Amino acid sequence: QVQLVESGGGLVQAGGSLRLSCAASGRSISINPMGWYRQAPGKERELVVGITLGGRTNYADAVKGRFTISRDNAKNTAYLQMNSLKPEDTGVYYCALFVGGAYWGQGTQVTVSS
Repeated sequence: QVQLVESGGGLVQAGGSLRLSCAASGRSISINPMGWYRQAPGKERELVVGITLGGRTNYADAVKGRFTISRDNAKNTAYLQMNSLKPEDTGVYYCALFVGGAYWGQGTQVTVSS
């Protein structure tokens, strides 16, 4: 059974930083395709950054140069380092793992104040 647990969200002022974590169990988060998504109030869920099976990353234009994804094999955890945060980055952030299907965490709230 695959389980994903996000943490690290919170309230931060514009220009600040946060690091989100996604702890996985049941399957490796380091070798399988996965991604970070977010959903702003009243909007659809959107891709923030994805990693392909080959390890290639694909960042949304809105976060390029500000967000960085990484994975720790030993901890079976993925991270999303978010710098230079903007109010429009506000939303619930989810991690997803794609292994024969899509598995999602419960999400963590990120609120960026202006």
